[in-house]
Amino acid sequence: MKPNKAGINPALKFAVTLPVAFGLLYGFYFAYLGITSHTGKLYSPFLDKHLNFIDWLRYVLIQSSSAILNLLGYQTKTNADQMLVVGHNLIHVGYDCLGFGVMCFFTAFVIAYPGQLRVKFYFLIAGLIGIQLINLARFILLSLYWRYTTVYISDHHTIFNIVIYILIAISLYFYTRYQDKALLRRKA
Repeated sequence: MKPNKAGINPALKFAVTLPVAFGLLYGFYFAYLGITSHTGKLYSPFLDKHLNFIDWLRYVLIQSSSAILNLLGYQTKTNADQMLVVGHNLIHVGYDCLGFGVMCFFTAFVIAYPGQLRVKFYFLIAGLIGIQLINLARFILLSLYWRYTTVYISDHHTIFNIVIYILIAISLYFYTRYQDKALLRRKA
């Protein structure tokens, strides 16, 4: 990669921007989680009640999973953080189940990688929706088929993370190739 007009090597800029963007996004998530948690020292009832995007995402995932399962003929019962599929499983959707770490990494990568802003925007939106669709499929599969055992074989969070990071790596590969080709076309 050749240095840009300001003389900064794009590879170096990417290597610095990626961890900084990830740290800011993930740090914001944890700070907001603390502000909207009843046990937090800096608890904000207003933010918790009116602007709690973390609980909104959990609600959307639980209700969407329930709706899909109901369409498939299963009976479900839900509350704020759980879904029961009658005759199958009860899943508890904790904060670590929402995929914010994966979404923060994906967002940081898209922001940090040089390229066309319009392409970044569309790829980011499509990627975040894709991550949550895969998460939705995970909730449905877990609620129907997961059997908890005291014998540790695998953790579904680890399996989800491995699968999602492989899919993200594949999509980022094609994204970076597209952005690089677009950059070369603009220079030509």
